[in-house]
Amino acid sequence: MTSDSPPPRRTYSYLGPAGTFTEAALAQVPEARDQQWRSVRNVGEALDDVLEGRSDAAMIAIENSVDGGVSVAQDALATIPGLRIVGEYLVSVDFVLVARPGTRLEDVSLIAAHPVAYAQCLRWLTGALPGHAHIPAASNVASAVGLLDGSSDADAAIAPPGILDHYELEPLARSIGDNPDAVTRFVLVSRTVTPPPPTGADKTSLIVELPEDHPGALLELLEQFATRGINLSLLASRPIGDALGRYRFVIDADGHVEDERMADALLGLRRFSPRVVFLGSYPRADRAVIRYPERYSDDVFVEARDWLRGLLSGEPEA
Repeated sequence: MTSDSPPPRRTYSYLGPAGTFTEAALAQVPEARDQQWRSVRNVGEALDDVLEGRSDAAMIAIENSVDGGVSVAQDALATIPGLRIVGEYLVSVDFVLVARPGTRLEDVSLIAAHPVAYAQCLRWLTGALPGHAHIPAASNVASAVGLLDGSSDADAAIAPPGILDHYELEPLARSIGDNPDAVTRFVLVSRTVTPPPPTGADKTSLIVELPEDHPGALLELLEQFATRGINLSLLASRPIGDALGRYRFVIDADGHVEDERMADALLGLRRFSPRVVFLGSYPRADRAVIRYPERYSDDVFVEARDWLRGLLSGEPEA
């Protein structure tokens, strides 16, 4: 390759086909524009693409403001080594009711929809189509594609708005979601890399297991953050799977691993927990600058460490 040759194109995996919310999240990644996008069928396939080198990164959904954490993604990140979150992106969740061209709303009695999408539109459906029936679909896009390829007997489908950019479908109603503020959080996952430098508006994601089940164990875990002035924006439990009552915790903490207070907290967690998985430090999607009391500034931690170093070296105290 000569010096004038363009750099090789990067490949990004996403839950497809075209028109999904995941595709909308990937469209927010500047470095993914004009690169190769690889449509996959599930989270496991997306992460396998990354680990096996078919893709440079994968976009996956990890949290929804209505339904909470996406358990399959959280469990995969907790158990598959060699992955790192390098960015997060937010997508507003809205739905349209679509049908084959020529269909009218009053013709609809059978609706195809992914169960989660159906639940998030149930109030609207009850009011607009009280006598309808529901056929579960494998995905938000599959519910609509089935209308065109003949694999679905439904009269209409609930789908993401982006579906209308890719398929000849009749929009019967728009913005049918019951919660106009619904948002899904996506993360871009690559192989293990050095975290991007801190921006002041960062988030650190971790998986932490408790050492044993005893009164106050969770409090001890949380104290690792509280005593260092670190706010948690996510704390979710997931079963480890080896016995009843055994859980790991999915944690999003405000700050970057290069922040002195965050680094100190991670050292505390490492001493406390039998297993800590560092998933990454990366810029927050909302770019909100992290605020914290002055007593938790980096300078305070550095001064304390220098003070201790002076004690050990025999320096006289000032």
